[in-house]
Amino acid sequence: MVEFLGELSGIVWGPFLIVLLVGTGVLITFRTGGIQTQLQEAFAVLKGERDDPEDDGEIDHFEALSAALSATIGTGNIAGVGTAIALGGPGAVLWMWITGVFGMATKFASCLLGQKYRVVREDGTVSGGPMHYLENGLGQKWLGVLFALFAGIASFGIGNMVQANSVADPLHSTFGIPTAATGIAIALIVGSVIIGGIKRIGKVTSKVVPLMAVIYFLGALIVLLANASQLPAAFATIFRQAFRPTSAAGGFAGATVAATLRFGVARGIFSNEAGLGSSPMAHSAAKAGQPVHEGLVAMLGPLIDTLLVCTMTALVIVVTGAWESGEVGASLTAQAFEMGLPGPGGWIVTFGIIFFAISTAISWSYYGERCVDYLFGQEAIKFYRWLYILALPVGAMVQLELIWSLADVANGLMAFPNLVGIIGLSGVVVKEAEAYFQNSDNIKISR
Repeated sequence: MVEFLGELSGIVWGPFLIVLLVGTGVLITFRTGGIQTQLQEAFAVLKGERDDPEDDGEIDHFEALSAALSATIGTGNIAGVGTAIALGGPGAVLWMWITGVFGMATKFASCLLGQKYRVVREDGTVSGGPMHYLENGLGQKWLGVLFALFAGIASFGIGNMVQANSVADPLHSTFGIPTAATGIAIALIVGSVIIGGIKRIGKVTSKVVPLMAVIYFLGALIVLLANASQLPAAFATIFRQAFRPTSAAGGFAGATVAATLRFGVARGIFSNEAGLGSSPMAHSAAKAGQPVHEGLVAMLGPLIDTLLVCTMTALVIVVTGAWESGEVGASLTAQAFEMGLPGPGGWIVTFGIIFFAISTAISWSYYGERCVDYLFGQEAIKFYRWLYILALPVGAMVQLELIWSLADVANGLMAFPNLVGIIGLSGVVVKEAEAYFQNSDNIKISR
């Protein structure tokens, strides 16, 4: 089964999906005239300068962005970057940057659509995401059902058991803490947050995410400042090897241009999830006067996640020379930080993984809830939460080859219906954006 799912994952995450993911970002970029340039307006919305107290929603823009980032800033930034460089060479970083830039447009479109077609109930609670714009916008309920099914499965894999295991394993190997104890502790922490729904998730992540991101960023910054003289050479290496990858060097096995591009794009998408369809579920819950508002805020996600945090990780790996060590994934990142900042460097990565993983589990629980709500109704959410909490200790204790493979497949399959929705509704995205930016008073666009 593991072998079969591994082969299926290779097919799902093959060239077609990669081209479709990046191509969708390119399409939205050109059709909106480069929405990525509207950063000033995006930050104005984030700061609440366009808010109206009467706007529907459950959380504010910053809480929505924090909830979405808590699900993406994590293993993708630590293990994902390490994997991309270890297998594709430093040149993979350039393709990660390109993916991040176009991913901003994809996030803008998907979260705009999530806001436009969300469902606001009489009690003020909100349900939104790709399943709603696939049904209510594109008129294809079966695609909405497919997305919700795949995302619901993925929530137990990439959002739950994988994260619990990534915390339990290093704590067991470093401190000898039993994996069962770690699993139970994670379940208690996550359960105490998710029982309060998106409002509590938003409040917790809006405090935890900035704190852990700043600590990780400062650690990387110290390493880079200590190796400032190597930065020009590091950037030169990244640009040069994007088109002319180096042959085997030290522990590096060598790479082709195709491998460099593939791993750079794939890990870039893994780090910010642009196009997969998870973030629109968090951003749909935000109080927004019109769809464009939340699309602009969501666009900041890949900017922070891929173009800032991933870049810091990548530069640490390149300037320290750790990329030639033969290590892969999180081990490579940990070694690079330890080389650049002996002593505390390794601890920054270890505790970064722990906090990132727990916050990821918290946000993914909400994504799973939205999918269960769509498929089975609100009554099923309570049952889902208990099942989600109970799965965390299991994930901490078991071998995860099968779970990883299943999660990888489900994660990739989420993208197909979502991208069909974004492309099919791209005209709606363009119309909303044009109306917004042509109206200097930013009059609310009716849903």
